[in-house]
Amino acid sequence: MALIHRATLRPTKLELLATWLPDRPWAAGAGALQQAGAYRFDDPAGEVGLEAHLVQGSDGTVLHVPLTYRGAPLAGAEHALVGTTEHSVLGTRWVYDGCADPVWVAALARAVLTGAPQAEELIDVDGELVPREPTAEVTGSGREDDPSLPVDTPLTPHDDGPTTVVRAGGLELVVVRVVGTGQAGDHVLTGRWATGGPATLAAVRPAP
Repeated sequence: MALIHRATLRPTKLELLATWLPDRPWAAGAGALQQAGAYRFDDPAGEVGLEAHLVQGSDGTVLHVPLTYRGAPLAGAEHALVGTTEHSVLGTRWVYDGCADPVWVAALARAVLTGAPQAEELIDVDGELVPREPTAEVTGSGREDDPSLPVDTPLTPHDDGPTTVVRAGGLELVVVRVVGTGQAGDHVLTGRWATGGPATLAAVRPAP
């Protein structure tokens, strides 16, 4: 379950991305951004917000950008800090590239390999939790046992063309950054949103 507060963010998520993305090699030339969709995963500990954005550039390119939201800095992840934002309910939030956050990587592996569903989104309306339809839907192709990656699993992410490859324990997770470039793997995460899909958003395979 993902609890969504009715809150303001300064800067907004899209404003953070507009500052961070131009320095990513896989986002070069995308231009001005607009939101196309987003989906969330659950953090079993309930501490970290896990949300992946699909944003469309002025050139038509759709980018896949996982983010995590934390109430304190993530040790050793300074290189992956997208920025900070002031949340009117939760206070300062540290926003990280999900590919470098072990909580998001573990959630992605679980979704892809076991078919675990994305998080149900509930919005707090005057103390009542009201379901909200996600703007993107994702499904994992696997039906294997839960890989149960520990949240302290060392990660070695690196950009590889239109993807980011994350080595985590005995797994290699390939996150598609430029949607539509495709990716092979033993199991994949497929996404659909109002203006696009089905498209492969990630693949998981044994590490070489």
